[in-house]
Amino acid sequence: MEAKILIYIAFGGAIGAVLRYLFGQWLTTEEMPWGTLTVNLVGSLLLGALMGAAANNEVISKEMVMFLGIGILGAFTTLSTYSFETIELWRQGETTRSLLYAGTTAVIGPLLALLGWLGAERFIA
Repeated sequence: MEAKILIYIAFGGAIGAVLRYLFGQWLTTEEMPWGTLTVNLVGSLLLGALMGAAANNEVISKEMVMFLGIGILGAFTTLSTYSFETIELWRQGETTRSLLYAGTTAVIGPLLALLGWLGAERFIA
């Protein structure tokens, strides 16, 4: 493994983690973890677009995929926080919100990833 790749991932991860924190601070309310939902959905769309672009015509370099995909978007999105917040909503008696939050992330996230992928394919092809 090249040290250069690890540096790209580490630098991207630092950026993604800071962005994720800022979105969480900006959007989350006591009623709903909007920050985590937003970063997971936006991250799904962007990762789908990135991978769709990378799979077609090799427009994006391996280093850029590592920096953006694993680094920035890997740190930007978060399954562990999503899982914790789902359980917290449930424990607070917010059953409907808990199910809505979990379902939205689980269904809309993959659909946005597909939309991003297809959009990149169409744009690049």
